[in-house]
Amino acid sequence: MTLTSPVRVALIGTGHIAVEHAAALHSLTPHIEVCAATDINPEILADFCAAQAIPKAYPDAAELLRVEQPDVVLISTPPFTHAALAAQAMAAGADVLCEKPMVVSLAQLDAIQAAEARTGRTTTSISQWRYGSAASHVKRLIDSGELGDPLIALCNTLWYRPPTYYTSVPWRSRWSTEGGGVALGLGIHAMDLTLWLLGEWEEVSALAATKDRDVEVETIAMAQVTFRSGAVASFVNSAVSPRQNSYIRLDFQNATIEVDHLYQYRNEHWRFSVPDQPGLQAKLAEWQHIDGTAPGSLETQWRIFLADLRAGRQPLTHTSRVRSTYDFLASMYKSALTRQPVRRLSVQPGDPFYEAMNGALELSR
Repeated sequence: MTLTSPVRVALIGTGHIAVEHAAALHSLTPHIEVCAATDINPEILADFCAAQAIPKAYPDAAELLRVEQPDVVLISTPPFTHAALAAQAMAAGADVLCEKPMVVSLAQLDAIQAAEARTGRTTTSISQWRYGSAASHVKRLIDSGELGDPLIALCNTLWYRPPTYYTSVPWRSRWSTEGGGVALGLGIHAMDLTLWLLGEWEEVSALAATKDRDVEVETIAMAQVTFRSGAVASFVNSAVSPRQNSYIRLDFQNATIEVDHLYQYRNEHWRFSVPDQPGLQAKLAEWQHIDGTAPGSLETQWRIFLADLRAGRQPLTHTSRVRSTYDFLASMYKSALTRQPVRRLSVQPGDPFYEAMNGALELSR
């Protein structure tokens, strides 16, 4: 794609997360121009455009795309709308950056990839935790083999969402509109990062339940995961934990790597433990000087995403490169709801869990 300068970006959806995106985009001025926005709520749209100094507001996405012809579209609407809007934006000639969860089913992911093939445009998922300099450095060390084989991992998303989190936003808490609960909506960040770092997973055994909230979707989800490398991992996700924490621990033969934070990590949130190997310890200690200090943030992802588009590179979280995560999520839900282990790539067309994360089944309470 030949990008204009500045890159013209339009926003579809102007809720809370769009405010964070607008701040990230404004920080990239003059390379970015936020040209327009749209939302189904005209009052929210007007307030958003005024507060964010966005010059044009449109009543619907179709008119925005027809008139503005943006280079890039950000989609930050309710999850069940993402696939159709991504296809619409790509048909209008835009590349898409889509908030997580990018889709609420593998069927929707396939629909987006079919639209990519038709239009020659691309859709990329917001997965900003992959983009920080620390995660990039760790990924290179893992892939180089210097840390030895991966052995065991812990991946915890222990967050707290009060009842008003669900009742204040109509699309939350329902399978048909949110697509899932704590695993798909919150734990996806840490699980995606862990899956990306450790490589292909092989099998998942999971459980999920709705605890302490009057909602359809799960508020607790846990999984035991095996990887192609032979590593094993424990994933724990909660939306009902008053002391919030995001924590990943990866134990390799030669080192332990940990990141302990909440919603956005910086370099100082990472810790490296290397017993009796001064050379490797020194190499790990040098990483901040080598890789800079980019946090795992929306601004970092936007900056790298745009550089990838300009260079003709496939973005790190392009649909094809996050498919393993969404296959994992569909498999995790299937395991939890059927109480059976599920193998990688076994959720295919014809399987009810291909069409919906819950496979039309209900959770226990």
